[in-house]
Formats: sequence, C-alpha cells, structure tokens
Amino acid sequence: MTGGEQAHSTADAVARRSYGKLVAYLAARTQDVAAAEDALSEAFAAALANWPQNGCPANPEAWLLTVARRKLIDAFRSNHADQFGEGELDRLLAAAPVTTEIPDERLAMLFACANPAIEEAVRAPLMLQVVLGLDAKAIASAFLTSPDAMSKRLVRAKTKIRAAQIPFRVPERAELAGRLDAVLDAIYAAYSEGWTDPAATDAARRDLAEEAIFLARLVAELMPQEAEALGLLSLLLHTEARRSARRAIDKERAAQQEFVPLAEQDPSRWDAELVDEAESLLREASALGSLGRFQLQAALQSAHVYRRRTGHGNWADIVELYDALLALTGSPVVAINRAVALAELKGAAAGLEALDQLADDDRLGEYQPWWAARAELLARTGAHVEARHAYSVAIGLERDDAVRRFLTRRQAALQN
Repeated sequence: MTGGEQAHSTADAVARRSYGKLVAYLAARTQDVAAAEDALSEAFAAALANWPQNGCPANPEAWLLTVARRKLIDAFRSNHADQFGEGELDRLLAAAPVTTEIPDERLAMLFACANPAIEEAVRAPLMLQVVLGLDAKAIASAFLTSPDAMSKRLVRAKTKIRAAQIPFRVPERAELAGRLDAVLDAIYAAYSEGWTDPAATDAARRDLAEEAIFLARLVAELMPQEAEALGLLSLLLHTEARRSARRAIDKERAAQQEFVPLAEQDPSRWDAELVDEAESLLREASALGSLGRFQLQAALQSAHVYRRRTGHGNWADIVELYDALLALTGSPVVAINRAVALAELKGAAAGLEALDQLADDDRLGEYQPWWAARAELLARTGAHVEARHAYSVAIGLERDDAVRRFLTRRQAALQN
C-alpha cells in the first residue's frame, strides 16, 4: 500500500470511528457546531496532504484534534479579534467544557442540537450527521427520503443556523425534557443503521449500534422518570438480543451465512439477559403511566418474544398494538408491519388489502420492506406473477447479500 493509500485508509477509518466524538469535543468548548465541523473538515484535508509525505501519526485522532483546534483559533481570532486576548482561545479550546449534568459530551451535543430554534424536522438528521458522523445517504434511508433531498435539507438548516446565529449551548436540566423526543429519534435512527449489519462484520456499523445502546443507557439513567427513554432502551435491547439468531451457517457453504426471519429463529439463540433487562425496563416504563411510540414498539418486540417462546398465537394483541402505534405516528413503516400482522390474524388477502391502501405513498417506491411484504402476501394469495415482480424489485433494493439470497429462494419457489 502506498503512502497516499495508507493516508486515505487511515483517514477513512478515523472518520467512521471518531468523527462525531471529535466534533462533540470541539463544539462542547466553542458552543458552535458548524464551526467545529468546518475546522475538522479542514483538519482532514490537511491530513490527506501531510500524511502521504510524512507518514500517518501514531495517534491520528490527536493529530486531527490539534489541527482542528488551530483552525478554530484562527477563525475565531479573525472574526472576533476585539473579543479575545492573546492565548485566551488556546485556553478555551484546551480546557474542559462547561460542567453539566449530562455525563457524556456526545449526548450533551445531541441535546444541544435539539435546540427549539432549529426546525423540528431537521433536528434528528442534524444530530446524526454532526454528532454521530452518519452521511446523508444513511440518514436519508432512516427518514424515507432521497440522499440528495436530505443533503440539501441539512445544508439549508446549517445555513439558517449560521444566519440566525443559533448557539449550540448545552441545555440546563429543566430544558432536557423538551428536547428529549428529538434525541431519542436520533439514537433510534443511529441504532437502526447499525442494525443493517446483522452479522456485525462491519466495524463502523457495529460501533454505531453499540454507541446507540450506550447513549440510550445514559439517557435512561439521566432521566429515569421519562417513560420513553426507558421504552427506547427496552426496544434496542430486545432487538439486539436477537442479533446472533438472524444468521445461520449454510450447511453446504460453511463460510456463508444465511438470513433467518423472526418466525424461523431459534429462541435459544437469543440473549436471555438482554431480553430479561428489556422486559424489566418495559415494566418500569409502563408504571410511569405515559404511553409513547418507543414503549409501543418495545411492547411489540415483547409480544413476539412471548409468541415464539410459548407457541401461543397472540396476533390479535400484536395487531392492536400496531393500531395504537399507527394512530400515534401515522408512519407508513408501521402500516406495513401492521398489514403483515393482519395477514397472520385474518389471512393474506386482508393483509394485502391493508398494504394496497399505502400504494399512493411515493416514499415507498424504493423502500425494500414494502416490496418484500407485498411479494410475500401476493404469493400467499396465489398471485404468483405479481409476486415474482415484487420479489424482483425487493431483491434489487436490498443491500444485504444474505437477505437477497433469501428473497431469491422465495421467488424461485413460486409456481409458474
């Protein structure tokens, strides 16, 4: 590997692993996320110019942080020459951030990005990009929009933030509850992106899933009387408990792992400790008497666990939970899952009818779960020609090789 290739590889790895942490460190001291992001981008550019010639440093994160701090100092000195004396900025950026009750700088910056002055629809995407380091493509997938549209939305938001001089101040304790929903949305979206690597072979996505659970734990500990904080952690733990069961080794191809849907998973492979903790958290949340989206989603996961462990059919309860969740969120994703559950309760034709009611939603045209669910229900009703087409679209949209193979086998099993 050449020096240039090594430099790019190291920079890419640091960006995936530490971008959000570095931005959070800088922004926690300057209260200006946009400036921190700009400085770090310049530091990465400097690294790609310097490292091929001089070699990659032993601690690339520290190198980037040092350069970014200097870029910030230069920028602040140019823009605020009358406000800072010589050495003041150096002390500001080297010092610890203002002490808050929030025990992690990244979590503190998530709450800072949830400033009510920022447009509500862009708060969670902004957190995902600036603090957790996701790119526009990954963020767009989480919010059912195109990467181009999401990128433009984020650029417009940052432009407005600069123009309005919105400060990224870590909120006081009394302000946290009003910002909680956006923070939980961002943590959930981050975990969902990490979950797309079920076998945990992608280090960046594995780290992202672990970091999301870590942040969810911190929020639950910080705000134990907030039922939705407990509900989100319960949901993530229920989901994570099944990670290893989502894959099985192909007996004919020992090196190849195959996708295992929930209905076919071996419950003995679920992480019992995580399931028990998730159940306990859900009970704690329920006792607080404030029902919300994440509690309902966690309750759905709990219902699936109960059905698989006991063999007791509880589809009526599951559909009822989806009804409540759909009434609360209006989410097309929830509507798709509800249609699949309804098919289990009342037959494939009923599920397909519910699914067809979503056909006019343009956001679903390139949403793989919509096509996969439609293919499955069409196949059950005997509409094999239409099912075959739906499977083809779902296969084309799927990123996971194991899921593509699973769908291909389902398609091949259809009768002509």
